[in-house]
Amino acid sequence: MAAHLIVLFLFSVLKGVHSITIVSKVSVKAGKSISIPCLYHYQYTDHVKYLCKGYFWTSCRHAVKTNEPDPSGKYLISDDKKQQIFTVTVNHLTNQNTHYWCVVEINNGPDHGQYFQLLVTNGTPSLYVDHQRITGYIGENITIRCHHSNSGEMKWCRLDRNCVTGSPGSIDGTTVTAHMSEPNVFTATMSGLKSENSGWYWCAKGDIQIPVYLTVTENTTTTPTTISITSHAVAGNGKITTMEQWNNFTIVENKQHRASFPPKILIIPLSVLIVIVIVVLFIWFILRHIEQSKAESSATAMVGEEVTYSEVITKKKCSPKAGDKVTYSEVRPKKKRLPKAEGKETEVTYSVLANLY
Repeated sequence: MAAHLIVLFLFSVLKGVHSITIVSKVSVKAGKSISIPCLYHYQYTDHVKYLCKGYFWTSCRHAVKTNEPDPSGKYLISDDKKQQIFTVTVNHLTNQNTHYWCVVEINNGPDHGQYFQLLVTNGTPSLYVDHQRITGYIGENITIRCHHSNSGEMKWCRLDRNCVTGSPGSIDGTTVTAHMSEPNVFTATMSGLKSENSGWYWCAKGDIQIPVYLTVTENTTTTPTTISITSHAVAGNGKITTMEQWNNFTIVENKQHRASFPPKILIIPLSVLIVIVIVVLFIWFILRHIEQSKAESSATAMVGEEVTYSEVITKKKCSPKAGDKVTYSEVRPKKKRLPKAEGKETEVTYSVLANLY
């Protein structure tokens, strides 16, 4: 094993180890995915980068290149030329996925590569984090929990920057505290995050590391604290000088806009509603008046008319027989008074007609 390490060291020196910076040993569970950042020198910004699979540099085979994607999806690669970092991702890890090289292709010369090892296990990895990619907010704090089962010194480092161990320290001007919060877990807390804190970091316990990508962005959630400090959002020269001031200024403007909501907008729908109600009431009143007039006219016509009732009684006239009695009826007009209508008295004449046979 010592001979292999010596050989790797010699090849690393020959292939320009100073050109690429990566983590060296990562523990990961079988079946999962892992992303490895590879930091390169700015002079290689426009060069092709690739992932080479194999233990020996001379016999490794490229798995994926920035100009040749892997059609199977097993390997992925992306190049962030602004930060001079290309990232390789290995999906669906197995025990055969263990030895790799991050490589920068050199035109008309030997390529530059750096070796890293994946410790693939079916059980719990020796060192892992809850999420390999996390998000923090400007001005706030973030805590990363690093779970471990191995021994050694704990570290929280930024790729190609300084590290913070057990005592509080600083990375890129941001305060960092790393300590053991509970058994087999140590935490790294970054306070007062800034946008420039975005990038690749790594937890380390002993000789094992796990890369973590931190994205620092604006918190879009409106809070009373943010609104209370917006009076300082505009600098003395009357200009907005920072992105934070612009966001705070926007919050105040939106709040003032809501407070000065013009009531005239409600006048038009209210007026239309009132007109509709008035028209409906007017139509109802007209129809009701017409119905009442018809009813009164009908009643007046019935009262003013003279009604004559006639009663007709037909009697059979039989020839008188001996011993029969004959009764004769007399017709007399009878007067019957109807109820008075509007002070007048209506006279009704009844007549009885009798026929004798």
